[in-house]
Amino acid sequence: MTIITFVQPSGSKATVEVTEGLSLMEAALHNGVEGILAECNGAAACATCHVVLPKEVYDRLDAPEDHEEDMLDFTTADRQPCSRLSCQVSISEDMNGMVVHIPGE
Repeated sequence: MTIITFVQPSGSKATVEVTEGLSLMEAALHNGVEGILAECNGAAACATCHVVLPKEVYDRLDAPEDHEEDMLDFTTADRQPCSRLSCQVSISEDMNGMVVHIPGE
């Protein structure tokens, strides 16, 4: 199991224990984390699961696909250099202890 902390725009935190292989979006939904709506159910078609990853994790991941980049560019008001759609990020063991920020959009 991997421990992930989701930080809300207000600064409140939700620390959850999740199974590797799930997406960050699935982990948030299964644990009732606010701010991850996932209106498209993980199809990378809505950006309602936008999160900001730590730079060291972002840099280790494969680059976002073009459709994810498009979603982030055109539908998020608060895109940051390490923004990702949480539905496109699979949790791995090396993410244990990671802190993910949910932007206030």
